[in-house]
Amino acid sequence: MEQRPYFQKDLLAWFDAHRREMPWRDTPDPYLIWVAEIMLQQTRVDQVRPYFERFIRRFPDVHTLARASIDDVLKAWEGLGYYRRAHYLHQAARIIVERHGGSIPSDPEALSKLPGVGPYTLAAVLSIAYQYPIAAVDGNVIRVLTRAFGIREDVSRQATRQKLQDLAGTLLPEHRPGDFNQALMELGAMVCTPTQPACTSCPLQPVCKAYHEGTPTAYPVKKKTAPIPHIHVAIGILYDTEGRILITRRPEDAMLGGLWEFPGGKVEEHESPAEACKRELKKELGIDVEVGPKIGEVKHTYSHFRMTLHAFHCKPVKGTPCTTDGRPMRWVTPNEMHRLAFPRANQKIIEKLTSTLAYMPASNMEYTL
Repeated sequence: MEQRPYFQKDLLAWFDAHRREMPWRDTPDPYLIWVAEIMLQQTRVDQVRPYFERFIRRFPDVHTLARASIDDVLKAWEGLGYYRRAHYLHQAARIIVERHGGSIPSDPEALSKLPGVGPYTLAAVLSIAYQYPIAAVDGNVIRVLTRAFGIREDVSRQATRQKLQDLAGTLLPEHRPGDFNQALMELGAMVCTPTQPACTSCPLQPVCKAYHEGTPTAYPVKKKTAPIPHIHVAIGILYDTEGRILITRRPEDAMLGGLWEFPGGKVEEHESPAEACKRELKKELGIDVEVGPKIGEVKHTYSHFRMTLHAFHCKPVKGTPCTTDGRPMRWVTPNEMHRLAFPRANQKIIEKLTSTLAYMPASNMEYTL
């Protein structure tokens, strides 16, 4: 294979000269590498860096993480998204302490059984932390390989993914497997980028089929995705007689699981946000409310949908709030809310609430639907 020497020699030489400094690189600590790789799932390096540094200050080793409450872990993760990763990291830390003496497993079978460790994370941790000879294939690597080898098969298909995994395995050098994996990912992130690849700076340019075809941005080939839907959600801010605000906790197995939020739900077709707020609070808390002044709107984009969040001051008029599905609920002060983990859109509402004009638990506020 004519490309192999370029991957095993020129690529590593390029990496040695151009590698970015990262707080989880050049460390012998498998714990730091494992935490970083979990954070890097579906998230860019520049986004991860400040969260990683904050997380490690709070949980410097696996024993500290295992002893922590899930609320503390989620608060440290707050804003990074894909919160299931935080749950998996916490669960895995407890397993590592209980079953592996506090050491990140170096055995592939043992590591693969930890929550949140899929094929890519398994390969990344083993190769980087333990120099285990296994190829790690992420989105950056897929882009580099499909361009270099002119692979026009749909990369969303499992058969194509396996082909690329096998191909990466044949390119993996016997020495420095961790650096090789990082070099491929680094090349994809810095040079072989999705829309404006810097081909003149690429160490693989002499053997890159996409470059010689003049069509690098035609790779990788992916099936067309459906348009991202846009939903509207209405939430209510309820106060008790002490001016505290009611929050509920999302189910552990749901999207944004374990985070706290304001009660409410999706606005249905031919329904105003205020009407949806009244209906959803009745459904979720078993109470009738009067919907008062609107606090504001927040727009937020998730991986598979866009959302506009409408927040209202609300006043209970009948019934005692109690979650109908048994989820935890709490009455908290604005200051207490800052110590808990909320979805990003709810955080923006909290910012509005804690301003002088938005926080209005006064009993004489006028409410209109």
